[in-house]
Amino acid sequence: MPNQVLIAEKALATLTVPGYVDFLAVEGRSIWATNTDRVEKFTLDSVTPVATVAVPSPCGAMVCAFGALWVAGCKDKCVYRIDIRKCAIAARIPTGLADPTGELSLAAGAGSIWVLSDVSGILSRIDPQTNAVLAEIAVLPHSYCADFAFGAVWITNSGADGLRTGSVQRIDPYTNRVVATVPTGPGPRFLAAGEGAVWTLNWGDGSVSKVDPHTNRLVATIPMGMTGGGGDIATGAGRVWVRGTAVLLAAIDPVSNGVTAVYGPPEGSGAVRVADDLLWVTAHDTKTIWVLSIGET
Repeated sequence: MPNQVLIAEKALATLTVPGYVDFLAVEGRSIWATNTDRVEKFTLDSVTPVATVAVPSPCGAMVCAFGALWVAGCKDKCVYRIDIRKCAIAARIPTGLADPTGELSLAAGAGSIWVLSDVSGILSRIDPQTNAVLAEIAVLPHSYCADFAFGAVWITNSGADGLRTGSVQRIDPYTNRVVATVPTGPGPRFLAAGEGAVWTLNWGDGSVSKVDPHTNRLVATIPMGMTGGGGDIATGAGRVWVRGTAVLLAAIDPVSNGVTAVYGPPEGSGAVRVADDLLWVTAHDTKTIWVLSIGET
């Protein structure tokens, strides 16, 4: 891999955030971040949050859609709808969560919000018009993370065998049925759909798997050294961004599948998201958010 670059030297801003700043969701050029019993909105122009909404134990990767921020709450295993304009909770939707410790992600697409709601293998579909669950779809057990792209919902199946196997499933939102199951690297957890493919961060061996959405086949496995739990993965600005523990952050060229940049030093776990021309990276153990310019990464 390329030589490590110190992330602080590349950052446009380095924010110190009290609490436990972690998962992210994009709103335009800004981001929302989970923290201890709250979610907070940050912009490049402010060293402190520009908005704060109290949420009991917010967890997992959030999503902005339908004029709202959708957040999983680990304390009561619900999905919270937050009105972005009013910065207030608009609805609390009992769903259950497949992983109540919070290593999960929500997705938005096909007029719905999607969340893995039971470890036995249930993908719940929320109607944003009624704020109610309108379908529960049977998927493989130990599925935790979701994303939407290429006309489908994609989920990771982490397996129950000590992270030795794993797969990605594709769900057709028009039939609410699984239409493909694709083997990946061991223990896939977080995933990102974009830049021409579906990408998983595999906890079993720290690799990244690339799935072709046109053929529903695994087309590449990229060694990353991203061992350990936690982490995150995102797409945008012509790259795939992988946040790890043993490696702070790395960028993958989605065409060559090669690693083009590595940032350090390691700072425990956190999240990464692309927001327009900015790259946001968190490290909850050091209470830090870095903001980088995509043009300079």
